Amino acid sequence: MRIGHGYDVHRLVEGRELVLGGVKIPYEKGLLGHSDADVLTHALMDALLGACALGDIGKLFPDSDAAYKGADSVELLKKVCSLIYSKGYRISNVDCTVLAQRPKLAPYIPQMREILSDAMDIAADCVSVKATTEEGLGFTGEGLGIAAHAVALIE
Repeated sequence: MRIGHGYDVHRLVEGRELVLGGVKIPYEKGLLGHSDADVLTHALMDALLGACALGDIGKLFPDSDAAYKGADSVELLKKVCSLIYSKGYRISNVDCTVLAQRPKLAPYIPQMREILSDAMDIAADCVSVKATTEEGLGFTGEGLGIAAHAVALIE
């Protein structure tokens, strides 16, 4: 068994869609980034890659490459999974936490779990997604950005 951890953070800005775990969430701001800036999916990809010692998403999908401008992070997750499956690994389970003061994410978590489990080709009950606020503290608490942590167990 191998364990990987991933972390990502993006700034909230006006004029962008908010995408988390592949779900478009109605909100007045979105996350700034080269791709769709889906911090949840980015952290998850880094956890998977880390568990297999295959680098990180910056190595595989550099923001200097125009091919990834506006990229759908769930499609990138599918590519990550293809890579790790080709190396003989199997995903046992993943556990993710999104840190966001606003918007409230609880209504969207079941859909996030379904989208992410489908992309990884694993059962939804092997995918945990949680959300928490930071009680108004720090950049996420002040509503300046959203962060995510993910842990992946790989066999």
